[in-house]
Amino acid sequence: MGFLYILSWISLAIQIAFITLSIVAGLYYLAELAEEYTTSARRVILFMISFTIFVYILLILFEDFPWTMMLCGLGAQVFHLSIMNSFPFIRLLSVPFIGSVCMLIVNHLQAFYYFTSYYVPFTQVLAYFTICMWIVPFALFVSLSANDNVLPTVNDNRFGSSPDVVTNYFARNKKQGLLSLFNYMKDTLLPARSKKSF
Repeated sequence: MGFLYILSWISLAIQIAFITLSIVAGLYYLAELAEEYTTSARRVILFMISFTIFVYILLILFEDFPWTMMLCGLGAQVFHLSIMNSFPFIRLLSVPFIGSVCMLIVNHLQAFYYFTSYYVPFTQVLAYFTICMWIVPFALFVSLSANDNVLPTVNDNRFGSSPDVVTNYFARNKKQGLLSLFNYMKDTLLPARSKKSF
């Protein structure tokens, strides 16, 4: 029995590794899709925000959740909508982005307080967290890499004194999105494959 117990822990570690790799591969694929099809990604994210607002309205009508939790959730969706005004350009130090992060934290704290105070089945708690709080920030997080390959169209002298927009864009060459992180991890952690020439 002791050997089977050790094997169960080894199999659990292998399963966690496979699940983690699957999630990373899925995130990489979604980041590539958001980067390639920014207009479609914008439409999908706007649909997610609209659906989440609709769900909050139904929760207000049919459930007895605290008003502060519902209003914070709706406020977060308003911030998400204002982030989408400049999509795919998401400025991390803008008021809508910082506001949405703050509302996400406050909404999590209120939800944790409510769900620890009152008994609600786990599936319903998971449904609330997934649909009302996680799906839109997750979509915005995945689409951060869409900003990397969009060429600038307006001359912005913040990047240097040269008036040439394209030169400034390629000179800074500073990609910070999720796809860039995955590409960096792929290049550093995985061995390079050499092509055989016959």
